[in-house]
Amino acid sequence: MDFLQLKEKSILVMGAANKKSVAFQVGKLLKEAGANVLWSVRSDARKEQLRKLVGDDSIYVCDVENQTEIDALRDSVADDFPNIHGIVHSIAFADYSAGWLPFHETPRAAFLQAVDISCFSLIATCNAFKELLDSDTGSVVTISISTTRMAAENYGYMAPVKAALDSSICFLAKSFSNFSKVRFNAVCPGLLKTSASAGIPGYVDSYLFAEQATLRKEAVQTSEVADAVAFLLSPRSSGINTQGLVIDAGMETNYFDKELVTQAINNG
Repeated sequence: MDFLQLKEKSILVMGAANKKSVAFQVGKLLKEAGANVLWSVRSDARKEQLRKLVGDDSIYVCDVENQTEIDALRDSVADDFPNIHGIVHSIAFADYSAGWLPFHETPRAAFLQAVDISCFSLIATCNAFKELLDSDTGSVVTISISTTRMAAENYGYMAPVKAALDSSICFLAKSFSNFSKVRFNAVCPGLLKTSASAGIPGYVDSYLFAEQATLRKEAVQTSEVADAVAFLLSPRSSGINTQGLVIDAGMETNYFDKELVTQAINNG
């Protein structure tokens, strides 16, 4: 039974890095559901790496910091596919080369670059692809975080950037509603074990704590995030629009877990 109704749908997946990345896991699941997956990566080197994993799938190169490359991506996809059903935006970048800094010392250039790559790229891509997206059943899904109000010091300025991303899906949906029924949603996972997260200072300790804070005492898996993305791309989620679907295994309800409280008091 084709429950997700994604068979032969063409979906652009942006941001695949390796087997551990959210984008790759999403694309893998979509292929299992019978969809045509189009991959977009940031460089030729990344394209060659991905080619080893996805075989003859269509792979395009697009550095989203450059508008001409976004437009070129649209033109290349249009040459190969008359329309697409969905876009998966799994792109984020933060320059931590200056080391850990208090939030009020965030470098202007680093913050603006993070907004450009992690947030504005979604807006620019959707604008470029507005004529290609199926106007009746199109769906756009971006990857955010479980909460932007938990001031994790090591995550720094990326939380405000993700907050801008969360807000952008609402405004994109409103804009597109003037001429289409394309839906815009975010999947907001708790801490994940990915190559990208490994670059965040002190991430491992935060990940291990978050795992203990979940109700099941087991961290969120990337495959669980991919499941949620596939559902939001599917016509089965047709009534869901402008939402952030939190995938955190119940962590947000469990900060006062007895064991965690006891550990904190005993170590205090």
